[in-house]
Amino acid sequence: MSTVIPDAKKNDILNGLAKANKSFQSLYPGDRPDRQPVHTVYGGAQLFKSETISKIRRTAESHFWAYAPNATTLARALKLTGKVEYCERIYQKILEKLEREAVEDFRIDFEDGFGNRPDEEEDETAVFTAKELAVGMRNRIISPFIGIRIKPFSEDMKVRSIRTLDIFITTLAEATGGKLPDNFVVTLPKVTIPEQVAALADLFDLLETNTKLEKGSLKLEIMIETTQSIIDADGSNVLRKLVAAGKGRCVAAHFGTYDYTASCNITAKYQAMDHPVCDFAHHMMKVALAGTGIWISDGATNVMPVGPHKGDSLSNTQKEENQQVVHEAWLLAFGHIRHSLLHGFYQGWDLHPGQLAIRYAAVYTFFLESYDEAVIRLKNFIKQAGQATLVGDVFDDAATGQGLLNFFLSAMNCGAITEEEVMATGLTPEEIYTRSFLKILEGRKQ
Repeated sequence: MSTVIPDAKKNDILNGLAKANKSFQSLYPGDRPDRQPVHTVYGGAQLFKSETISKIRRTAESHFWAYAPNATTLARALKLTGKVEYCERIYQKILEKLEREAVEDFRIDFEDGFGNRPDEEEDETAVFTAKELAVGMRNRIISPFIGIRIKPFSEDMKVRSIRTLDIFITTLAEATGGKLPDNFVVTLPKVTIPEQVAALADLFDLLETNTKLEKGSLKLEIMIETTQSIIDADGSNVLRKLVAAGKGRCVAAHFGTYDYTASCNITAKYQAMDHPVCDFAHHMMKVALAGTGIWISDGATNVMPVGPHKGDSLSNTQKEENQQVVHEAWLLAFGHIRHSLLHGFYQGWDLHPGQLAIRYAAVYTFFLESYDEAVIRLKNFIKQAGQATLVGDVFDDAATGQGLLNFFLSAMNCGAITEEEVMATGLTPEEIYTRSFLKILEGRKQ
């Protein structure tokens, strides 16, 4: 067989491709192997104490017991259509989760949850909350993921925001001897330009230099709450620029439903997580950040599951009215979370302890209702792919196999299923944690 391309020229082209492919892989390293929380709970900084996470757990449990004393009541409230055994399974998983780890991620909020207060009060709160977080660290009673949300770096808030950051981090570093909580992050809200993210990264450099904090230990996440954080003045998608401005410190991007819909001139009545303008932003975030290792999170349902009547001596009518209001709020949040999951957002915000059980109900039903079918599909798919590989055929549908594997990885991550339940597919734990369908096939070919 004759060829006409000179070897030297061909090698130049191959070397160029190798360089370009290596550059591409550095830009798109793939999903991070570590666990992503399914939610972030926000709470005003003025309310935070070392025992706050434990208090939220107790409140979440009592709220759930009060309004869903059994699986039948929960199924009726959320309009679950599965068999009794399925609903009971969901119910028991929620109870276990609330007892073991009700809060996965928490933000001590100096922005909307705290508001604009006198400088002296915010200074004192920054010191107090940092010391309380240090106590929580020592007593091992904080959530597995935790952080603070500072005010935005807008012109009118930048001085106050930086001062709070400085006071909080400096106080925390002094109280802990330079140690941060596991998975600690600083949330920067209402980002509009890359320079704001770059400024936060520069401040991190200064804080680490002037405290005992390990260099590179401070991480940040950005909040996508304005149209300018989706499309910049030149008409391009600015999300990658925002992440890059963090100089390797940006680990996540969270969507702010209500600020974003307001920036799109959506009236208050229709500001909701499943509004079409939010879906547009969601997909822009997915397209820009997929494969980068940056976690993305949806926003919150702002209708709280709280009945109109308070007190211990309520009439039966008042109790029924409370239950109806709470169940309506649950169903709304349940639908919003399911909408987020459908669009590939596996994390979102919760604002009230009564929302936690419904977060887990939505996540667990989303994965468990497809579990049996997915087990059969992946088991057969691996067998089919393996046979094709063994006889030298080309198996050209690896994306479907990866999609099935991603389903199980996400379901395991949120606690909907266990490692043992994934092994029903015929995969070993080692194969599961390669996180790659192609690597599984390559391993089985050897």
